[in-house]
Amino acid sequence: MRARPIAPAALLLPLTLLLAACGGSSGAAGAGGGAGSGTDGKGSLTLNVGDQKGGYEALLRAAGELDDLPYKIKWSTFTSGPPLLEAVNAGAVDVGGVGNTPPVFAAAAKSKIKVIAGTHSSSAGETVLVKKGSPLKRPAQLKGKSIAVAQGSSAHYQLIATLKKAGLTPKDVTLNYLQPADALAAFTRGKVDAWAVWDPYTSQALDQADARVLTTGQGVVNGLGFQVAAPAALDDKKKSAALKDYTDRVRRAQNWVFKHPDVWSKAWAKETGLPDEVALDAVKRTRGTAVAVAVDKGAIASEQQIVDSFAALKLIPRSFDFGEFVDPRFNGDLPPSSTAPRTYGKAQ
Repeated sequence: MRARPIAPAALLLPLTLLLAACGGSSGAAGAGGGAGSGTDGKGSLTLNVGDQKGGYEALLRAAGELDDLPYKIKWSTFTSGPPLLEAVNAGAVDVGGVGNTPPVFAAAAKSKIKVIAGTHSSSAGETVLVKKGSPLKRPAQLKGKSIAVAQGSSAHYQLIATLKKAGLTPKDVTLNYLQPADALAAFTRGKVDAWAVWDPYTSQALDQADARVLTTGQGVVNGLGFQVAAPAALDDKKKSAALKDYTDRVRRAQNWVFKHPDVWSKAWAKETGLPDEVALDAVKRTRGTAVAVAVDKGAIASEQQIVDSFAALKLIPRSFDFGEFVDPRFNGDLPPSSTAPRTYGKAQ
């Protein structure tokens, strides 16, 4: 698999400030994370929560779920899922939300993590984008082309699965491993032929970067997202109770978002710097469609496919049983992982 660096000049776009707002706090932008962004709640117990800009902190605050917390939440902001899970493994973070692929990379590296909660969302925002004027019309035409993607992200697997469906492998393309801010800069400057990414970057690029969708993750990826915790936090009786309460609050907040897409999109836009219309598009395409589901045998089997795919391509150092990295104690009466995502119908 070839990898080509992107010139530093690609980072000097006027979009840089907006991209930094979407990718993570300024303190997290370089190495990938750890910038503190405040504390909520009261009490002697502190739950350390890893987040991404415009993520669960903003969601819970907008939904009123940070009111009257019986424990403290100390937030840390990361640019993406992989560095967040590095912090979970190191014990610096007790729990954090990520997509379907970061736990695979973390578990392959024998990180100390446990998947404790899940969501199922529409995969319409998981896309491979090209420029409107690009001659590329179908995924098979990506052969020999350069593609930007964040290594270890949900988009990474989406791209691998998309190539496989088109009869291609990663060796047939040039992969540029870039975080979303740098990838959008490269895409905008024409330094790459395509970009594999997720919302809100999909909606942002469609609105601002002269992009069009070559293909989506619908029918290709599982649309799952997870809350991932540190085993040490789960083994602590008080922190385990706080983790249960936290995942319940996240679930209620997601229910609130579906019912109030306009209110949430405005709050999200304010938090991230996204234009209002881009935020609303992303909410209706992807973010608002999430339904809380159990981390069950179906979810484990679906994640195992990602493990097996990456192991076969030697993109992770080993194969393993994904189920060993799941703790189902909070499944309760949640619906199965195969439960269909919500939809806004034609508004989506």
